[in-house]
Amino acid sequence: MSMTIEIHKQLGAFRLDVKFQLEHGVLGLLGASGSGKSKTLQCITGIERPDEGKIIINGRTVFDSRKNINLKTQERHVGYLFQNYALFPNMTVAENISCGVHTVSDKRERTNRIGDIIDRMQLSGLEKRKPAQLSGGQQQRVALARILINKPEILLLDEPFSALDSYLKEQLMTELHTLLVEFQKDVIVVTHSRDEAYQLCDHIAVLDAGHLDVFGETKKIFQDPATRVGAELTGCKNIVKANKIGTTQIYVPDWNLILDTGRYVGEGVQAIGIRAHCFCGEISENAFDITVVEQIEQPFEWIVKFQYLGQNKETKLIWWRFAKTDKPETMPGKLGIKGKNILLLYA
Repeated sequence: MSMTIEIHKQLGAFRLDVKFQLEHGVLGLLGASGSGKSKTLQCITGIERPDEGKIIINGRTVFDSRKNINLKTQERHVGYLFQNYALFPNMTVAENISCGVHTVSDKRERTNRIGDIIDRMQLSGLEKRKPAQLSGGQQQRVALARILINKPEILLLDEPFSALDSYLKEQLMTELHTLLVEFQKDVIVVTHSRDEAYQLCDHIAVLDAGHLDVFGETKKIFQDPATRVGAELTGCKNIVKANKIGTTQIYVPDWNLILDTGRYVGEGVQAIGIRAHCFCGEISENAFDITVVEQIEQPFEWIVKFQYLGQNKETKLIWWRFAKTDKPETMPGKLGIKGKNILLLYA
């Protein structure tokens, strides 16, 4: 699959400006609530019409404002999974799935296609059950079956795990990943969860207030998000303003520290990020005196909040996180950070 997305749309005081290209795989739209993730999907499906731009799927233009092209939703060959799955509660599994077959008129072919998708989605034996009689995972498979039966070119999943508890979410993420591999469909997943994005997606587009903040391979963005928003959404707890003062050095005013990153620092650096698990009491690199302010016990780890000795007392406490099995007998008087673990943020 190849996809070109360029969407410009004014919605009251909110403006959506999104532009990216994708060759294949699973793309995650990652962003906070109200960042424009779901609205982007709705423009791709045809539910919303952009004011300007173009949308091209596999070389086929489904929207182009300049050329006055705007295909109807059913003509775009796009499968859209709503957050709540949108199953009809008074219909059986087979009836819900059959509602999705709008591209086949031959009765025998419709019956065969329904039977085939029920088998492939592991729903055999559940054909006569209604949604309320199904587990969360079964409901999701029925909703996906209803979409896949029409053989869409691309799947759009709008926060498919948002209403689930953590245990069920883990199960369904694994199931969904397996299904996507089996059906070999290209997918765009809307999520505000970094765990979902990391586990499911090959690429990530980070949205912030309607614009594209960062786009790239998932693992590379987690390793080097490059922006404050990217760092926050990938789970970085310690983000602070910083100034370049040397080829490899930065000064952090709030901490009153000079840190050596061990690599070239660009002129436009605005802040740094340090992930909570990257601090260590046993290394000398960028090691400075600290004062422990708070210790929080969680089921499988400890969170220690601390300040540097010369830190501005009005600034946020710094997070240090480690597994319970790694807790030292006494808290260290100094913590170090390897230069390679200092994220350089340019926006």
